[in-house]
Amino acid sequence: MSTSEEKAVRSRGTAIVRVVFTSLVGTAVEWYDFFLYGSAAALVFGSQFFPKSDPVTGTLLAFGTYALGFVARPLGGVVFGHFGDRAGRQRMLVVSLLMMGLATIAIGLLPTYASIGLAAPLLLLGCRLVQGFAVGGEWGGAVLMAAEHGDDARRGFWSSWPQAGVALGNLLATAVLWVLALVQPDAAFDAWGWRIPFLLSAVLVLTGLWVRLSVEESPLFRRARASLAGREHRPLLEVVRRHPREVVLAIGMRLAENNRVLPVPGHLDHLPDHVRGKAGRQGHDPDRARDRFGRAVRADPTDRVALRSDRPTPALPGRRDRRGAVDLPVPQAGRHPLGRPITLAVVVGLVLHALMYAPQAAFFAELFGTTVRYTGASVGYQLASILAGAPAPIIALELLGDTANPNLLAVTAYLAIASALTVIAVLAARETARSSLDK
Repeated sequence: MSTSEEKAVRSRGTAIVRVVFTSLVGTAVEWYDFFLYGSAAALVFGSQFFPKSDPVTGTLLAFGTYALGFVARPLGGVVFGHFGDRAGRQRMLVVSLLMMGLATIAIGLLPTYASIGLAAPLLLLGCRLVQGFAVGGEWGGAVLMAAEHGDDARRGFWSSWPQAGVALGNLLATAVLWVLALVQPDAAFDAWGWRIPFLLSAVLVLTGLWVRLSVEESPLFRRARASLAGREHRPLLEVVRRHPREVVLAIGMRLAENNRVLPVPGHLDHLPDHVRGKAGRQGHDPDRARDRFGRAVRADPTDRVALRSDRPTPALPGRRDRRGAVDLPVPQAGRHPLGRPITLAVVVGLVLHALMYAPQAAFFAELFGTTVRYTGASVGYQLASILAGAPAPIIALELLGDTANPNLLAVTAYLAIASALTVIAVLAARETARSSLDK
């Protein structure tokens, strides 16, 4: 290899590392904001924004606003996907980060029900909808930036780093809450301490913007955009007309994963608070923070498994098989309802979850052509959030039943049904590993 060729190879390697780092940091910042809301919904939002209700009902109402964030995600996926396929991925990622950051900071500044009455929960709802809208556009842009800058041989590995950013966002939110649990008494946290993690988002957003503004669009996308010059381009209509099967399969492949991931960002994770009859700050104690900290171990196996999905074997020849091999019902009860955290169960569950989650980014990107990839991948990914993620906490609470005699079998059956549907979708999908994105 000549000197000039070696320099070109090193330059491409440096470029993809910078792009991947940018996607990782930006995704971690956005999901820190998104996950933080889930924790606050269980800890303080019920008492701060819905004080007319009893503690459990207030927390359920707070979860209702949490679920509406999921409802806004598909709309964000459609809007950001449309403009991302037309104007560029990088611009939309900057916009989504700004929207998420501003909404999160606003939550930290909101007056409570005691100050302004009904306007308080309405403003909280508005901020949550903006968060959901923004994160709906985040995932597609972040994974596509990595996928389209990378090569066919290691696309699964490069695309998995934004996925790891989700776990890092959760880890960061957990770390902040843990520190507050150690240094603040309950009264201070309930009065004003809960605002600190939301206001810290300002620093994280500025960091995310700095790294995201440093990257450019991929040559692959620039060629695709040039091919559309002078032509009318409506990405959503093209996805509906040409890729309905791919969208349905993407939704199906996320059903189990989106239910299974609930304990990580704080969906079913909050169930023990109600099971033990503690609607206050119990979930904020150091033991539980360590419990959730352990769940962040999925960040490492996510990338390792994604790398394996780029290296087919006779037993597991591609991305499809590595997802389908672990789409089994593994109830992730991170702690026994009446006992201490079972951290080992959480760690094992999260490692299994990583086997599904790791190849997902590359898999979804490979289902669609470049000119509609942002829209198609985002719509499929985010619609599953409504069908699985949004109602899951409420359904699980109802299935759990009496806190004195919780029905864990019903919750397990709920997860098993979602897993079965995902296995069917995975088996129906075509293998896409090492296929070209230049289409």
